Amino acid sequence: MSAKGLSIRVRGTVQGVGFRPFVWRLARELGVTGEVSNDGQGVRIAAWGDEAELDELARRIRDEAPPLARVVGIEVCGLEGQGWGAFRIVESGQGATTTAIPPDAATCPGCLAEIRDSAERRHGYAFTNCTHCGPRLTIARAIPWDRAQTSMADFPMCEACAAQYGDPADRRFHAQPIACAACGPHLWIEGAEGEPIAAAVQLLRAGAIVAVKGLGGFHLACDAMNAQAVAELRRRKARDAKPFAVMTARPEDLCEVGAPARALLESAAAPIVLLPRRGAVPDALAPDQDHLGVMLPATPLHHLLMAEFGGPLVMTSGNRSDEPQVIDNAQARETLAGIADAFVMHDRAIENRLDDSVLAMDEAGAPIPIRRARGFAPAPIALPFDDLPPVLACGGELKATFTLIRGGEAMVGPHIGDLEQAAALGDYRAMLDLYRRLFDFTPEIVAVDAHGGYLSTQMGERIAQETGAALVRVAHHHAHMAACMADNGVQDGQHVGLLLDGLGLGPDGALWGGEALRGGYRGVERVGGFAPVPLVGGAAAMKEPWRNLLAHLRVAFGADWRAAAGPVIAHLPDEARLRLAESMIDSGTNCPPCSSAGRLFDAAAAALGIYPARISHEGQAAMALEALARPFDEAAWDVAPALEWSGLWRALLGDLDAGVAPGRIAARFHATLARALAHQAAAAGAPGGHVILSGGVMQNRVLLAALRREIRARGMVPVAHKQVPANDGGLSLGQGIIAALGERGE
Repeated sequence: MSAKGLSIRVRGTVQGVGFRPFVWRLARELGVTGEVSNDGQGVRIAAWGDEAELDELARRIRDEAPPLARVVGIEVCGLEGQGWGAFRIVESGQGATTTAIPPDAATCPGCLAEIRDSAERRHGYAFTNCTHCGPRLTIARAIPWDRAQTSMADFPMCEACAAQYGDPADRRFHAQPIACAACGPHLWIEGAEGEPIAAAVQLLRAGAIVAVKGLGGFHLACDAMNAQAVAELRRRKARDAKPFAVMTARPEDLCEVGAPARALLESAAAPIVLLPRRGAVPDALAPDQDHLGVMLPATPLHHLLMAEFGGPLVMTSGNRSDEPQVIDNAQARETLAGIADAFVMHDRAIENRLDDSVLAMDEAGAPIPIRRARGFAPAPIALPFDDLPPVLACGGELKATFTLIRGGEAMVGPHIGDLEQAAALGDYRAMLDLYRRLFDFTPEIVAVDAHGGYLSTQMGERIAQETGAALVRVAHHHAHMAACMADNGVQDGQHVGLLLDGLGLGPDGALWGGEALRGGYRGVERVGGFAPVPLVGGAAAMKEPWRNLLAHLRVAFGADWRAAAGPVIAHLPDEARLRLAESMIDSGTNCPPCSSAGRLFDAAAAALGIYPARISHEGQAAMALEALARPFDEAAWDVAPALEWSGLWRALLGDLDAGVAPGRIAARFHATLARALAHQAAAAGAPGGHVILSGGVMQNRVLLAALRREIRARGMVPVAHKQVPANDGGLSLGQGIIAALGERGE
């Protein structure tokens, strides 16, 4: 049979992941001639062989891609001319892509076997990696993605590493961070004597706190089973109750780990996964929570540390409370002094701070993204549209991200954090600048939140002015709805969105947070939602749940609220503060009306005595209420399915008077709210259609599961987030696609 030619174009995350040597090995195995190269669109393959060989080559390229590759498209067409001799890898020509940085990846099985094998030259080496694993975005200084543009440029390869780097048959072919003990980064400990790992383990076993320089920043580690050490870490870090993440080689000793959760833990992303607690676990790890955030070791350094220690370690961000994670050695010595007793350091610079990603699991075992960062960024997200103009979307103020949209893809930046922190704002600028270079990106449109006070909005305004791009202001909750639609590939049309969060500026200038919207990417109308309640004291209401309880009781019962409140009075402050708060409500002083779902949860938690006076972190009371409800399968209260609160509060207070267990009351609260929301969706005209579920409150798994059941029971299709968070971490994606499609969302 005569040879034929095929041109095979592979698009996606296919550069910097060992794709060319993978194709080279396949082609040589099959006896195919030709060449493979990188270019501005991905990987290009020119192949000649008989028809069966070429069909097999195309199939295996699609089905057996390297672990870190994300293939989004393969195009095959005939190729004229004659084939070459032996199949070869050719260097990238002009116009080579600048998008070849895949996400950082956890240690692969091959490298892990090497560091454990005393016969291997990388035995015990803390910076072992290959094309299938290791640092990527965290060490990038510039583009294109090659060693000279990373912090590994400081470490010239030895002869042995250079030979592997240049051999297409080796899994380290063109692995830019390749290193060994003879030529690569090295490890040391400060604050103790001896070999770094052994010295750190000795301290940890004695109850000390050790700062460990990881992949995207420093962690603070202590013995997770030592309650005194955990309490001391909380005291030193000034972190009262926010849960700590735990690193362990055996998560099943601490949590219930199903097959989907294990697959997620063992994935290249190696995220923190929230799993049900089991066994004897110190409560101080996650106060008032029934789940624990666990992760497997993600780097050779962590594998070596965990193997030597032999048990679970707290592995929380190396920072002071509410500050960004430290990435620099000198900064760690200064900032973490007084927190850490010793420091495990190395000399490979972290160029880009990258937090650990966090996911939860829903009732069906599917992941729920909470924080998208290490292991996921900068991988693009496919959109349900093609040929979109270049749009930069700047996100919100908290849990800040940005998004670049172009063609049919969205490049969502990693979780940055609270932009009110100067260091976080600096990270935002630096990461945005890197992404714009990485994707050779100049925006035609800049999308921002409609709230002019957000620092992200102000930054977007400046970028639009500097570049001449059109500025589009997008309403907060429309952006949430669009983000969830795009996340799931939902096409435009008339859908109903249920958007529940703390608060965001509505197009009418009011504070929204519990909304039912109808429409799509190009426009929405508000068709229902929570009845507004005074936000007593403005921002103070976000820290002191009793204020929201008082506001809800006033709205539900009017001037007679004290008679209805019963035992709940005990969870409110003294009479003088109550009278002051009531006078503020009566006069409208610093009490803007707000339809916030987040504040409703705070109020319900306060009614049950859960942190009524003050919370130390966002969602603390609501998360405790969720955990309290989870063990119980309770029906909704028999009240009108309305979102105006009087029936709900009468039922809740009635259960309290009757001595019903707080967990059952919490479960009935969730069930009643889910039924009312599903009723609202059906009334808004969604039967048979999609009901889009977004906003930070939709990360409540008890509510989400109940809401999905209620929606399906009414013949509708619930759509929840699966790639970007439902909280403000996903906001920029929604802003971007709304702006790209030409709707201002105002």
